[in-house]
Amino acid sequence: MAQKTLEWEGSGRSADGRSSTAGTGAPHGGDDSAGATRPSIGLKEKIGFGMGDAGCNMSFAAVVMYLSYFYTDIYGISPAIVGVIFITMRIVDAVTDPLMGYVADRTRTRWGKYRPYLLLVPIPLAISIFLLFTTPDWGQTAKIVYAFATYFLMSLLYTAVSIPYCSLGGVVTSDHKERVSFQSYRFFFAGVAYLILTASLLPLVELLGGGDEARGFQLTMGLMSVIALGMFGFCFATTRERVVPIDETRKPLWASLKALVRNERWLIILGITFLQALQFFLRQGAAIYFATYVLMLDAGAISFFITAAIVGKMLGSLISPWFTNRFSKRRVYMTASGVMALGSVALFFVPHDWALVTTLFFAVINFIHGIGTPISWSLMADAEDYGEWKTRERNTALSFSGNLFFLKVGLAVAGGLVGLLLSLGGYQAGVEQQTESAILAISLMLTLIPAGIIAILMALIAWFGLDDRQMDDIRRDLDSRRENGEVPPEGQPV
Repeated sequence: MAQKTLEWEGSGRSADGRSSTAGTGAPHGGDDSAGATRPSIGLKEKIGFGMGDAGCNMSFAAVVMYLSYFYTDIYGISPAIVGVIFITMRIVDAVTDPLMGYVADRTRTRWGKYRPYLLLVPIPLAISIFLLFTTPDWGQTAKIVYAFATYFLMSLLYTAVSIPYCSLGGVVTSDHKERVSFQSYRFFFAGVAYLILTASLLPLVELLGGGDEARGFQLTMGLMSVIALGMFGFCFATTRERVVPIDETRKPLWASLKALVRNERWLIILGITFLQALQFFLRQGAAIYFATYVLMLDAGAISFFITAAIVGKMLGSLISPWFTNRFSKRRVYMTASGVMALGSVALFFVPHDWALVTTLFFAVINFIHGIGTPISWSLMADAEDYGEWKTRERNTALSFSGNLFFLKVGLAVAGGLVGLLLSLGGYQAGVEQQTESAILAISLMLTLIPAGIIAILMALIAWFGLDDRQMDDIRRDLDSRRENGEVPPEGQPV
């Protein structure tokens, strides 16, 4: 089967998107598997893969949730300096993320390319997080230098874990539907870890610190990091890498980046990743303000509001494979996004005194978001398969490093938008009743603005183009190259 002319019945297009005169059969919706054979992968391995993201959340999510408060209220450095530290590291990520992806793609061990990082790096990562939440009694300048150094070290080590872990999701199987199943377990267990953190971290800080909040954070974060070690170890022990690149030639970084840029589906996925992150983090960033100042909930009701959303997203992630096993992934993703956009618009018009209805509505929106999240990550692997088919070069970790960087950009932009819109709305911290303009700004961040972002996201999903039957054909073509002796066939995991 020629590389540039692989076609699909009824599509009238080749895999690289060009028109073709072949394929005059009836149009299809991509709902079947086109007869592809799917390798059977056990539940234990899927749970193990999910435990890897649980480990990421046990270590890094706690840093995201509490480090800013720790720096300003416990360590005693100014919010402006904290902002500079965070922004500086995001700039550094633009360099370190692709470098880590490049290194991981060229790693060769008896355990594979990516799994060794889950065994070796979490140990120094745990130490770095313990140091990050340590408060030396130094002068102000020395404390700032220490904060920069430890945050830089922790971020580099987390990059060395997260990029290989995310890349693992692209090589555990070449079956695009199985990838959705793997990703669904990933995000379910990530939610479990997040619930554990929100329920236990602050009580543990009080218990272990014995009134010393700095000591409490240090010991609690050390404990969470040790728990994460076990999760990463379980992920390493139970998962396998099965997808073998067609070409293992070690090329320079610029050549690999050039191959990625030639993959138009990867470029589209970068946009999808950014918009998916932007609408989600914007909504989540506004949630605490919405519950507090719009719904006027007490502390217990606010906790229920946030927890219901987390549980909704977990359940949506878990049920996602049920839909993708019956319908085209892209169709499910598009439908879920459309429903989420409509739900966000509808939520804007729910009366603010209907607190329970609003809470359930918000949980359902997050449930729908959970359905789409595993699919978006499986599409990243699909884009990489397409890129290998088109360019004969596979750069899984480098590809995923780009997606992770754009996710971080989405997080950063969402955080900036929250602050900007609160300021434009006239938000005042600490007051019991906000102005109408501030309430409107908060409501827009939770409802109509995410809906608008999702509308753009849907356009990119449609532009992505590859459906399930096309991915099955690409997989068969790649397998055919392996069977012809170009590389060892899939199914011999390392």
